Amino acid sequence: MGDIIGIIAFVSVGVIALIMIFSYVRIVPQSEAYVVERLGAYHKTLSVGFHILTPIIDRVAKKISLKEQILDFPPQPVITRDNVTIHVDTIVYYIITDPKLYTYGIDNPINGIEKMSITTIRNIVGDLELDETLTSRETVNARVREIIDEATDPWGIKVNRVELKNIIPPRDIQEAMEKQMRAERERRELILRADGEKQSAVLRAEGERDSTLLRADARRQEMIAEAQGEADAILLLAEAQAKGIRMIADAHPSAEYLTIKGFEALEKVANGRATKLIIPSEIQNIAGLLASMREVVSKNEDDAEESGSSEG
Repeated sequence: MGDIIGIIAFVSVGVIALIMIFSYVRIVPQSEAYVVERLGAYHKTLSVGFHILTPIIDRVAKKISLKEQILDFPPQPVITRDNVTIHVDTIVYYIITDPKLYTYGIDNPINGIEKMSITTIRNIVGDLELDETLTSRETVNARVREIIDEATDPWGIKVNRVELKNIIPPRDIQEAMEKQMRAERERRELILRADGEKQSAVLRAEGERDSTLLRADARRQEMIAEAQGEADAILLLAEAQAKGIRMIADAHPSAEYLTIKGFEALEKVANGRATKLIIPSEIQNIAGLLASMREVVSKNEDDAEESGSSEG
């Protein structure tokens, strides 16, 4: 009986020892770190891999994820420089760079980041008007990240980004902004329409101007062609007359022939349709002309009598 009790006791002690040994075996997964305390004080930080702790005196104080983490804080009231109360909700992206500082640097680091971000945003937005706040998100994000990152260095935290997810102004301000946006859209529409009408009018005016210029140029070309045709006709007529005169001169016409041509010219001048009568300026010429006419008439009469006598 005593042997059985001894065996049971030995087995129990062995099982308890194995349980204690396995309870002090730690396998740290990827992207995690374990903070180990020895007798209540910081001893070391376990990285990825297999580790054995000293029984009884060592313990894992905290398991920490080294992945980038996200904190989404609820909307908080913030007053702008022009006394408009807006609600801003923030997202913070951070990683833990030093597990020891993260464990012992601050009691509640998440709460500390939240309070720090709210305070920083209130300080920055308090120096901006509402319109500046709505249009300067990138600037506000950068300044908040820089301030929070510097403040969390003693906590072993690296702040990568800070984003203002929503900026919610009061309802009456939203309605005023919507009216302003609507008015701005209508103004742009009117400007675009007026600009289109202006361009259309300019194009029409340019088209009319080009059309007028083309018509004027066509008329000018037509007049030039007509004038050129008349000039060519006059030149051809003058050349024909000059050629006729040269032919007459080459033929050596008699004085009687020239006198007859003069009569024909006077007949055309005095046919009743002319409004002006051209007379030689020298009276002597007129007398000579009349004498020549009498001689021609007398000769014609003599020729006629001789013709009659010969017939008789």
